[in-house]
Amino acid sequence: MSIATGPAFAEWVRPHLGAMARLVARLAPAADRDDIVQEALTRAWLKRGQYDPSRGAPSSWLLAIAADQARKAARRSRPLLAVPDGAGEAGFPDERVDLQRALNRLTDRQRLAVDCVYFAGLTTVETAAVMGCAVGTVKSTLADARTKLRTLLEVAG
Repeated sequence: MSIATGPAFAEWVRPHLGAMARLVARLAPAADRDDIVQEALTRAWLKRGQYDPSRGAPSSWLLAIAADQARKAARRSRPLLAVPDGAGEAGFPDERVDLQRALNRLTDRQRLAVDCVYFAGLTTVETAAVMGCAVGTVKSTLADARTKLRTLLEVAG
């Protein structure tokens, strides 16, 4: 499908909007997800002539743009509000706080790989395209991240 015209572009990106929104929400939780997705779509529209189907699927290309826009938004929106230790939304203990704290202790590269695969539902091939690296690098990065998370989330018995 040609992506040169407005309606064709809209049809071309529509199947990928959910994954773009999920990835943006993970990478820039304090920013407005819809605004960032719109910025990514604008950037994709402006760069549509650079899309090369031989280098990857449309989803990988669009998600790489969305990830870039989300990282920029996250930098602009810092500092993030800190969640009190061991407290959830209503002041009750919440496992999500521990998970988020553990995710925050991963390297940026590990966190991006985890966000892409486990939160945005991308394949390792798509994640490699988003990260700009080889599939093997994604797999080893995920393995390292899982090892570190396992250690950080271990509960003493």
